[in-house]
Amino acid sequence: MITSLRASLFAATILSVAAPALAADLPSRAKAPVLATQAASPWQIRLRALAVVPAGSLSLDQDAAADAKISNSVVPEVDISYYFTKNIAAELVLGVTPHTVTGTSGSIAGARVGKTTLLPPTLTMQYHFTDFGALQPYVGAGVNYTFFLDTKDGAATNLKIKSAPGAALQVGFDYMLDANWGVNVDVKKLWLRPDVTATGLTGNLRIDPWLIGTGATYRF
Repeated sequence: MITSLRASLFAATILSVAAPALAADLPSRAKAPVLATQAASPWQIRLRALAVVPAGSLSLDQDAAADAKISNSVVPEVDISYYFTKNIAAELVLGVTPHTVTGTSGSIAGARVGKTTLLPPTLTMQYHFTDFGALQPYVGAGVNYTFFLDTKDGAATNLKIKSAPGAALQVGFDYMLDANWGVNVDVKKLWLRPDVTATGLTGNLRIDPWLIGTGATYRF
C-alpha cells in the first residue's frame, strides 16, 4: 500500500514538471494576424485636379435682358479630412479658381465684363460606406463661403463682387490601393449667388458651379 502511494506521488511529480515543457513543444494555435483595412490615424489628405464648371448667368437691375456666362477653370486643389469614426468625417476643401465674366445678351452682349479669382473654402460632413472592401463611396453636405479676389474691370468699371455663403452637396469614392494610398473621384455642387456692383450697375451673379475632381488620397 505504501509502495503504491509512493509510486502515485512520484508519477504526479513527473507530470507536473513535464507538462509545461510538453505544452511549449506543441504547435502554436495563435490566430494569424489580420491585415488592417485602414490606417489608425484619423487624418487624411487629397490632392486633386479640379474642374470648376459654373452655371453662369447674370441679372442686372438696369437691364432685364442682360445675361452673361462665366468661364470654366481647371486648377489643383487640396482637401483635408478628419475621421470622427470609420464612417463619419469632416472635409475642408481649399483652392483658388480664376474666371472671366462675358456678356451674352442685352446691353453687355459680347463684352468682357471683368475677371475675378474665387477662393471658395468648403466644409462638408460626410458619411463613408465601408462595406465594399477597397471601394469606399461617400456622400456629404455642408457650407461654402466664397471670397472674390483680384477682381479686374473689363467693360464694367469699378467692378466689385461681394463675398457670399452658399450650400454644398457632395458624392464621391476612394479606391484604396493599400491602407494608406488610394485613388479619389469627387463631385460637388455649390449654390453661390453673390451681389455685383459696377459704375451705374447693380445686380446678382449666379455662379452655382459644379466641382469635378480626381486625384490621390493619402490616409495617415
